[in-house]
Amino acid sequence: MEILGLKWNDLDWVKQTLKIERQLMRPEEGKIRFTPPKTKAGKRSLKLGSKTIEMLRAHNNRQQGERIAAGEKWEKHDLIFPNSLGGPIHPRNLLRDFKKLLCEAGLPEIRFHDLRHTAASLMLNHGIAPIVVSQRLGHARTSITLDVYGHLMPSMQTEAADVIDELITPIPFSQPVSESKTHAFQTKQG
Repeated sequence: MEILGLKWNDLDWVKQTLKIERQLMRPEEGKIRFTPPKTKAGKRSLKLGSKTIEMLRAHNNRQQGERIAAGEKWEKHDLIFPNSLGGPIHPRNLLRDFKKLLCEAGLPEIRFHDLRHTAASLMLNHGIAPIVVSQRLGHARTSITLDVYGHLMPSMQTEAADVIDELITPIPFSQPVSESKTHAFQTKQG
């Protein structure tokens, strides 16, 4: 999981960017293992909004307190989302806690991965270009994003039609009437 592989040094506070450099693989026999993302496109840099940066600052401050409280027991992995002692969170624990939070909030149970689908859907439904969504998701090609989320695009057909109307219909247009069309029209009228 990429989120569990994020480190504080991947975050540029000034530029408001976050590099995705690694992911936590499911531990085998208790071994912690970080690996690069699955594809070359998976290694990427994301621009973050100011509110997200504020939330990360508050999270970092809370984590500093946890680090002080843990003292010598704190594991120095520099993870943004560590367990209570600074080590990697086991994916099973993340999923358990996620389901608990959903239940407490009165929300239906979904998979953690569905958060990724929700983010993609929100971006596409709010007019973010598919190529940008693809880059943020780390897809190797925009066609992958369109294959997975293309069903959202038909809802944008009305919006596209309205935009074309606004751009094209203000242009004055008059069709010249040829004599043969005028004659045919007069014959039918007369």
